[in-house]
Amino acid sequence: MRASILIVSKNRKQDLLKTLLILESLINKSEVEVLVFLDGCTDNSLDLKNELTWIKWFVSPISIGASAARHQIYPLANAEILIGLDDDAHPLNENFITQIELLFASNPNVAIIAFEEIKGIFESDVEALKESENQNKEFLFSEFIGCGFAIRKSVYTQTNGFPVWIDIYGEESCVSIEVLAKGYDILYSNKIKVNHRVNREQRKLDKQNYFRFEKQLKNSTYFFLVYYRLPLLNILKLYWHNFNKYALSDSKYFKIYFKTIIVVFIHIPKILKYRNPIDKSVIEKMRNLSTQNIK
Repeated sequence: MRASILIVSKNRKQDLLKTLLILESLINKSEVEVLVFLDGCTDNSLDLKNELTWIKWFVSPISIGASAARHQIYPLANAEILIGLDDDAHPLNENFITQIELLFASNPNVAIIAFEEIKGIFESDVEALKESENQNKEFLFSEFIGCGFAIRKSVYTQTNGFPVWIDIYGEESCVSIEVLAKGYDILYSNKIKVNHRVNREQRKLDKQNYFRFEKQLKNSTYFFLVYYRLPLLNILKLYWHNFNKYALSDSKYFKIYFKTIIVVFIHIPKILKYRNPIDKSVIEKMRNLSTQNIK
């Protein structure tokens, strides 16, 4: 098995179907497997199980969150190369599997390859590619984004995997810091491109920003509590920044801000069970990589 492609989906049947049909046209099913986790879907996404029988389906009747779903299916993949995609993202390279293999082969210490993300809804892949970066870029980076990446399974199994203590937004940072702590690297390469089919304006209308704000504030707090030896100062800076930038600007953000503080306080004992302080040098390395290689 050359590669395993893994997707978690919740109530986005049409987006998921489009992604799977595109993948079917790009891969050799005898060499590449596709695993899909349906996370408490209520939109008839389960119907796709009967339509696309070449997919390995995993179904949770209740939503457990994207990170917990990934935590469940990634160990079940058979290939050494695990490719993570969002249900509304697809590769723009016909030879993306080969490109991933070549990058891993030429970079033995790289555990994760982060792909170039091209956001937007386009009439064709040709139009999407017009929005891609003009020059080839490759550099070591601090983390990856979940809409498109590849990770060596042999390294993934050395970590705690995607965290069960995060639901959505921030889980990639947890895998990243644990991979770096094991002495491996994360490589950004725009040789592999994915179209993340998101309508930013529609998301604003749907108040997705409020949802993201709440999740990221909560999960960033959990991240510090789990991985930092002395997390308090970083947490205080986090809340001070978000109070000034968001809570003071909008009554909805203000309510979410204080609601999140209460939720975090209640769940601190549970989160502390997962404490895994990382050496300060690794955290400094992440910070340096973030500042040196901003696109």
